Amino acid sequence: MKVADILAQRLINQQIAETKFKKPQEIVQWLGAVQAQDFSMAKWAIGLRLPGLKDADVEDAFNDGLILRTHVLRPTWHFVCPADIKWMLALTAPRILAINASYCRKEGLDSTLLKRSNDVIAKALQGGKQLSRTEIRTVLEKAKIKTDGLRFILLLMHAELNAIICSGARKGKQFTYALLDERAPGAKVYDRAEALYKLAKIYFTSRGPATLQDYAWWSGLAMKDAKESMASLDKKFVREVLDEREYICAAMKSKEIIGWQASFLMPDFDEYVISYKDRSAIHSNKDYEAWHEEINLGRQHILIIGGMRAGTWSKVLKNKKLHIETTLFSPVNKSTQQAITNAIKRYASFMA
Repeated sequence: MKVADILAQRLINQQIAETKFKKPQEIVQWLGAVQAQDFSMAKWAIGLRLPGLKDADVEDAFNDGLILRTHVLRPTWHFVCPADIKWMLALTAPRILAINASYCRKEGLDSTLLKRSNDVIAKALQGGKQLSRTEIRTVLEKAKIKTDGLRFILLLMHAELNAIICSGARKGKQFTYALLDERAPGAKVYDRAEALYKLAKIYFTSRGPATLQDYAWWSGLAMKDAKESMASLDKKFVREVLDEREYICAAMKSKEIIGWQASFLMPDFDEYVISYKDRSAIHSNKDYEAWHEEINLGRQHILIIGGMRAGTWSKVLKNKKLHIETTLFSPVNKSTQQAITNAIKRYASFMA
């Protein structure tokens, strides 16, 4: 196995090269969780994987509750499907809560106050109500629960991690919260061993080839749990070694990327990069160190050509119209330039 093989398999498994799926929620369920602190870019991450999809289609799926948004895995927002939200929270929330505990203590948020806040928020949302952050803040303040500084963020996150609340439909541009039980009725919670197996299966099927370290980073699990989770995978998963690192993947598919979507305007924080602790595969050796920090932060608008980072892209307003400009790190031939043009058209079509 070579680096090119890793990229080809990831393009396939992440549903970027091609896909059989048609709906936003199908992509999210396949990937398990899609990082979504940047809502616009997270919508494009789904659109990138579904030809012909529009931004409004993802927005509709989100508002209809077919895709939910909450803090899960690492302590950041992710899109998840209703069927997966409870068991993923049950598996990964305890570790995030432990990380948050010291912040809660500094803000004077003890277990009694946190429980009372959960109860107040839950009561306010009963009966299908969906409230904005401002409205929830008002509810908490009326209940004599202070929301200044970091306290409000911690209170909301605590309610999310305890499976009390998740995203509701947007009110205009405002995000709302709803009761998780009302947005995901009947969602299952698996026992720990089954949840560990299920999470590893999702990850290495949708993101392989990847290493144990990659999986531990993405899942937010302690290394001990990540090892146990990975060890539960059956023999259908292929294990190969490159540069003394073991990579795991579902059955390897065609390694040729001709005719696939391998050039695209990558969304910020996209799973194609953010799923891995080691992100060097998309770089040439000569430029990896120079861009290591930017790619780790995931904030750079990255242009991908042939599965590798080849430049950046940006949105520019010209004559009151939005245009996409690209900056290439090296000259390209006509066929590659056409691939870039096609990538820009696809993004423009999604946003139209």
